[in-house]
Amino acid sequence: MKLFFAPVVVVALFAIYGAQARAAGEWEITPQSEAALAHGLDWLAQNQGPEGNWTSNDLGLVSMGALAFLADGHTPGRGKYGHNVEQALNYVLSHAKPSGLLNIADPQRDMYNHGLSTFVLGQAYGMTNDARISSVLERSLKLIANTQCKDGGWDYRAGSQDHGHDLSLAVMQAKALRSAVDSGLEVSPEVIKLAIRDVREHYSSRSGPQANEADQQREPGQFTYNKGGGGPSPAMAAAGVVCLQEFGQYDDWRIGKNMQILSAEIKQRIKPEAQVNHDGRSAFDSYTLYYIGQAMYQVGGDSWKDLYPRVRDNLIATQTRMPGDVHQDGVWHDTMRVGGVPGDLYATAVSCFVLAIPNRYLPILQEGKIKQYQSEKQDTK
Repeated sequence: MKLFFAPVVVVALFAIYGAQARAAGEWEITPQSEAALAHGLDWLAQNQGPEGNWTSNDLGLVSMGALAFLADGHTPGRGKYGHNVEQALNYVLSHAKPSGLLNIADPQRDMYNHGLSTFVLGQAYGMTNDARISSVLERSLKLIANTQCKDGGWDYRAGSQDHGHDLSLAVMQAKALRSAVDSGLEVSPEVIKLAIRDVREHYSSRSGPQANEADQQREPGQFTYNKGGGGPSPAMAAAGVVCLQEFGQYDDWRIGKNMQILSAEIKQRIKPEAQVNHDGRSAFDSYTLYYIGQAMYQVGGDSWKDLYPRVRDNLIATQTRMPGDVHQDGVWHDTMRVGGVPGDLYATAVSCFVLAIPNRYLPILQEGKIKQYQSEKQDTK
């Protein structure tokens, strides 16, 4: 399937190479992590509900539920949880709007839910080649291109404006666009060029975001929520790394700066001597964990080998264990952004996704990098 973004003619931006590789060894997957993942998926399956949406009308959250199953190799109609992933995807697909928008909740959540759902649909399409998914996916990707703001970012509501709102929206769309590429679709280079520039403008050093690049490289700094340097956090440090990696900017010096911040934060929050408590609350909120897991994996090397076991073992130690209680056994909790069953869905789906990363079933986790769009590389720095 070829994807066209009007009014520009689409050319292939990236070429994918490399083959799937499974876990490198026990330091990635342990019997305990496999058991925790199995318990988490069981919780998701038993608490999904007849509509397949875990009582949530946030298509992004429902998509996260589907992603947890996909990440462990379950596809619609296939595998132990084939019915569950099919239900979740059906809920998302059946609520897609004619415009391609994947949001039926508050319009202020348009591009959050849309970006996350588009990403998951891209992964599902890459694993199934399902024509029903491809027809929705094509419209949803066009909407991302058409709602990109003039500065390269995105707003909360689905509409193009002069300025995008923040980095948390950009990373959602970045993952959706990369997901399309990993699934064999073509994306306009103009969309990517603007997005890369926007992401880099969210980096701020001690001298401020307007400092020259030489000073920024010498000084401490990180990605922030706003372009003015406001809102530094581990989540935004990870989100910026994920964006640059998704767009093939592997040699960008900002990646190393932000990985230093993430490494220090993980080591501060997760101590080797930490006690097992099974209270359902991991060291990071689900939003942060989602991006930290991907940033570690994408950068790879010593960062992945050193940091991932800490995060993995923290998830094992904090997973709720109440045998016989289908509502509590195997769940993780996160009430920072959403409560009730949808909040438990979010936390459990993200935790399962992180535990399943070493399986490398998702197209976006396949070994091998994407080639940079070389002719525009210098212009986007």
